[in-house]
Amino acid sequence: MNADNERLSSQELSQRFDLLASDAREYALFLLGPDGRILCWNIGAEHFFGYQSPEIIGQHFSRFFTPDDVLTGQPEFELQTALSVGTAVSNRWQLRKDGTRFWCHSTVTPLLDEHKQTRSFARVMHDLTESDATLSQRERADGLAAANRSKEEFMALLSHELRSPLSPIRNALSILRQMRTNDPLIEQAGNIIDRQVGVMVKLVDDLLDISRITKGKLRLTKEPVELRAVVNHAAESTRSFIDARKHEFSVSLPTVPIWVDADPARMEQVIVNLLNNAAKYTNTGGLIRLSVVQEGGEAVVRVRDNGVGIAPEMLPHIFELFTQVDGSLGRSYGGLGIGLALARNLVEMHDGRLQAHSAGLGAGCEFTVKLPLLQNHKVPETKTGLKPGHEMGKSFHVLVVEDNVDAADSLSLLLRLHGHEVQVARTGPSAVEIAATWRPDVVLLDIGLPQMDGYQVAKRLRALPNFAEVVICAVTGFTPSDADRQRQEETGFNHYYIKPLSVETLLELFTTMRPVN
Repeated sequence: MNADNERLSSQELSQRFDLLASDAREYALFLLGPDGRILCWNIGAEHFFGYQSPEIIGQHFSRFFTPDDVLTGQPEFELQTALSVGTAVSNRWQLRKDGTRFWCHSTVTPLLDEHKQTRSFARVMHDLTESDATLSQRERADGLAAANRSKEEFMALLSHELRSPLSPIRNALSILRQMRTNDPLIEQAGNIIDRQVGVMVKLVDDLLDISRITKGKLRLTKEPVELRAVVNHAAESTRSFIDARKHEFSVSLPTVPIWVDADPARMEQVIVNLLNNAAKYTNTGGLIRLSVVQEGGEAVVRVRDNGVGIAPEMLPHIFELFTQVDGSLGRSYGGLGIGLALARNLVEMHDGRLQAHSAGLGAGCEFTVKLPLLQNHKVPETKTGLKPGHEMGKSFHVLVVEDNVDAADSLSLLLRLHGHEVQVARTGPSAVEIAATWRPDVVLLDIGLPQMDGYQVAKRLRALPNFAEVVICAVTGFTPSDADRQRQEETGFNHYYIKPLSVETLLELFTTMRPVN
């Protein structure tokens, strides 16, 4: 925009735009308000998109973008870029009224009023769908979209394939710990296996959480949370890892409750990630400090260490995905570089901030989580945590349906050690056959079975006589989608468990049950 244009009145700008737009039939031109809503557009825009002016004026221009572009905030990014550099230029797919797509070149320019304030934006578009010059660019865009879909499918498959072997490993470890032994070597080996299985489970969970966040599918279950309890939980969860590295670890908590509106599991995950990160990047025998304070209207959690520190040039990038403090082969600390990126995303989903500070390499780090306090919160009445049910040790008939031999055998051994009667089925048809003659109290049913999947097996089981009271639990390596959960309810599952299934989870399930035989 030149100085003459800047001095034009709003009315004169609109008149000039309308005059230009009325003659431009090969281009789509429209005027956007500061909020991105359409103020007016030309005949070319009607031809491109298929909307008449009365039905589109006042609508937000994001309706022309693909769902993926809307999810990543592309419409808002165009306007912000135009404000920052004067013009935003892009080539991308746009949607017509009938849902079809066309490949176009667009330019967005801010229009200023007499006070040099942004009055509106002009968006000019040209259809490049039939242009040979843009064919390779379109093919690259389609290729990237296909690659992204393949990546998501691979992540789901990877999670399943990694979870499946973890189940028998964890079951075998639980069996070994049921056997009485005074051999310190066996105890030490068991602790190593337990820690490493925990690391693998965390890696898989972090990968899936990042995938869900980037797709906008991760949901929080917020409630009034006493932050001290969450921090204590996180400290206990990481203490074995911190102790294994022989760090000096201290926790400082206030004497009064600090309430925040948060998802307790996700907030604990944030603090666990920060503590694990501190333990990993601090040399053996280091110092780690965890504290909680109230500062003004915010709750503040700090994790400090005297570890390797962060170089100044790395500090601005520390929360980026797959970034590690030191990726050299000589100083590899393990991990995928996703823990801090995940932590920051989770904190921001709580309307908070996660900040990092370091004086440089060798000077340690401090990570600070700041969350808005929950104002005027009334402390809930104390309730007992006991659940109704039979006494511990009651014997149940359990049918394990699992095609992985190690997973099935280890789980059945573990259940027998706790006094339960167990039958194992390797396939869906054999599970139905066993259940028809040996009615179980509970069925632990793998979803990914050959010939007949777990959903089909569950339907067949529910159709058996007197099977309405039997507890059927899905056990799978796949993280369930909304469609999976809907199908679960329709099929008749009572519970949906993700591998590896811990003995604690099973024992908690059994405390709420009574035998049906």
